[in-house]
Amino acid sequence: MTTERRELVERIWSRDPTVWTAKNEARWLGWLDEPARRREDIDLLLMLADDVHGQFDDVVLLGMGGSSLAPEVLRRSFGGDRFHVLDTTHPKAIRALAKKVNVHRTLFVSASKSGTTLETRSHTDYFWKLAPHGKQWVAITDPGSELESHARKRGFRAIFPGEPTIGGRYSALSPFGLVPAALLEIDVERLLQRTLEMAEACRLDEGNPGLELGLALGAGWQEGRDKICFDDVGGFGLWAEQLLAESTGKQGKGLIPAPGESGDGPDRQWHEVRLPDPYELGQEFFRWEFATAVAGSILGINPFDQPDVQAAKDRTQQILSSGQDPLVEPTGSIEELCAEAREGDYVAILAFVEETAESERQLAELAQRVRQSTGCVVTNGFGPRYLHSTGQLHKGGPNTGLFLQVVEDYGDELKIPHRPFGFARLIRAQAAGDFESLRERGRRVARVHMENL
Repeated sequence: MTTERRELVERIWSRDPTVWTAKNEARWLGWLDEPARRREDIDLLLMLADDVHGQFDDVVLLGMGGSSLAPEVLRRSFGGDRFHVLDTTHPKAIRALAKKVNVHRTLFVSASKSGTTLETRSHTDYFWKLAPHGKQWVAITDPGSELESHARKRGFRAIFPGEPTIGGRYSALSPFGLVPAALLEIDVERLLQRTLEMAEACRLDEGNPGLELGLALGAGWQEGRDKICFDDVGGFGLWAEQLLAESTGKQGKGLIPAPGESGDGPDRQWHEVRLPDPYELGQEFFRWEFATAVAGSILGINPFDQPDVQAAKDRTQQILSSGQDPLVEPTGSIEELCAEAREGDYVAILAFVEETAESERQLAELAQRVRQSTGCVVTNGFGPRYLHSTGQLHKGGPNTGLFLQVVEDYGDELKIPHRPFGFARLIRAQAAGDFESLRERGRRVARVHMENL
């Protein structure tokens, strides 16, 4: 067994694609070296943080999925009342943020690996109209992207290039996580030093934290325990959900992340999130990334692609292109959906509602009702955020999910510059597109209105 462990670790570090499916995995392993690479460029991060210190009252990060989840976890873990992450198209949330900050004393960070992410480009155009001054803007994007060109034309204060050999969900320790960390005034050198210690430990064949977690995840899956339960420390679950779900949820297989759920049950396994101090976050990011790569080899899938994510995007675009107002009428009921639950299923609450303390309370109560009614693991996500996170698992993973979409009144339309639609129509199209995509795949799905919960 020791020989097998050593060989697996050596093959991962040598970029051997036969660890997984022998396709294009080798080109997506840049995250293995990223902590060391970033430590060499740490002065650029510190220069930005020093340069903007005292000039701005707030920082607003515009991003989705891998471009927003690590920054949100960093914000929650280290505390950042003046740092805001916008990853929703809900017009009420966008209006509330625009009202909350002084847009003339705010630094905006537009983050998108592809540079074409619809939500992020829409957010960027909206806030650029309110604050059309390049000195208030920073971009994080892969070299040669549309966003990079856009940022140069508008004279952004800084453009940080992403590493093209890293996928979005593995980008927490790249500029997509570290630029926000610097703007949060986190000691980035200390964060990276602790991360490098974990990276070195993940080269070992014995006492390897990432290997041990990955083997446990994979062995549990082989035994039918595919629900991954863990304490949601500092919002860590938001980031881990995407990593696990989007990496493994394909070909009818998948690890189903369930932060905050009990590990008691024949279909569940529980794992510890090791965060005695926020500065351990870099270590945990790397440990779980390595573990997910190991687990992917056991599942026999490519943990670096996301073949089903595009489905909901295409559906959304079709609806927007039709020129018709998207319909998000109630379909089915909570009771009818819960009645379809079988042993080993899970329930996903997909909430296209404004994320507030009150809506979180209502959705938590709904989750408890569903949990008691079905005995199943219950996950939840706000749309459209989850489309860039757990959406791959919902469509490409095992057909064991029951999907309850929650919608609400989106208020007056909020125009998006240079687009024939506004944010209210966009979020309705995203809800409708995902609902249709799930139904096309034979998933069990219902839609209810928030006011009827």
